[in-house]
Amino acid sequence: MQLILHLARLFCRGTALALVMLALALGLAGLGGAFSDRLDVANHFAPVWLVVGLAGALVGAIVSRRSERWAIVVMGVVAILAHGGLMAPELIAAQTRKLDPGPATLKVMQFNAWASNDDPTQALEWVLAEDPDVLFVEEGGGSAWPLIGPLRRLYPFVVSCVGNTRPCDTWIFSKKKMVARGGVYDRERPLSVAWATLADPNGPFTVVATHYVWPIPAGAQQAQSRRLAEMLNGFDKKAMIVAGDFNSTPWSWSLRRQDRLFGLERRTLALPSWPSGSFTRLLKAPFPFMPIDHLYAGKQWKTVSVKRGPHLGSDHRPVVITLRRG
Repeated sequence: MQLILHLARLFCRGTALALVMLALALGLAGLGGAFSDRLDVANHFAPVWLVVGLAGALVGAIVSRRSERWAIVVMGVVAILAHGGLMAPELIAAQTRKLDPGPATLKVMQFNAWASNDDPTQALEWVLAEDPDVLFVEEGGGSAWPLIGPLRRLYPFVVSCVGNTRPCDTWIFSKKKMVARGGVYDRERPLSVAWATLADPNGPFTVVATHYVWPIPAGAQQAQSRRLAEMLNGFDKKAMIVAGDFNSTPWSWSLRRQDRLFGLERRTLALPSWPSGSFTRLLKAPFPFMPIDHLYAGKQWKTVSVKRGPHLGSDHRPVVITLRRG
């Protein structure tokens, strides 16, 4: 029995050391994300690495001895500070921002419906119950088509990422009249964008929907961001709204650079939207922990409310934002 306890203790000590070293290495590497897209990839998972570092430090504090204990705890604390430092500005901004009392004059929804959606009927019912004025949808093909088909009939104005000539997986549905609209779908340099200029009593404004690739391999997503930023410069940004699945978290340097490039205010602060639901019979996400669905708006819009919707058969949760134009 003594031998078993000794081996178990050694295993726990080794595990604690491995956890804090992993978290610390990724935390220090993530700082280089300010200069390297490759190093920035790890930052998207900063909450995970923070928990890993915390777990390692706690286990080490319990099972390790003397100087070894202090070494593990110190490395764990440094790892926590590295990852927490990346997350802190976003978390503080989310807690300290002041919402406008309203009343709201525009309700918008961002939703990656997922091409493997396992309950598009429920998704349709919920979307219709929310009744957004403008709806942005990504991955509207495949199993999600039973959602898209009815929406095309129910909303008077629709555009996809290849304009209004044929379907594409990125959509904008609007109750407001589209006085101009178009789309971009480029397979060689992957980019999926739908846009429309909407009529409004306070003056027309442009809305844009997009869907980025994953941050791995590094570089492609950042190229999409720069290309979209150039495209946005061709429109009036004072009342512009941009939404989509950006596959990028706010503690990455990539999204911080995009925030500056767009010249718009991101209204979805520290709002996890992925993952959601079951990926396989055995693999199910306990809760969303990555904020990758975002909405930006120009300075004429005041944020009244921001909320995350329920699981709707997609691996993403919908996001609903109400705005007031002032």
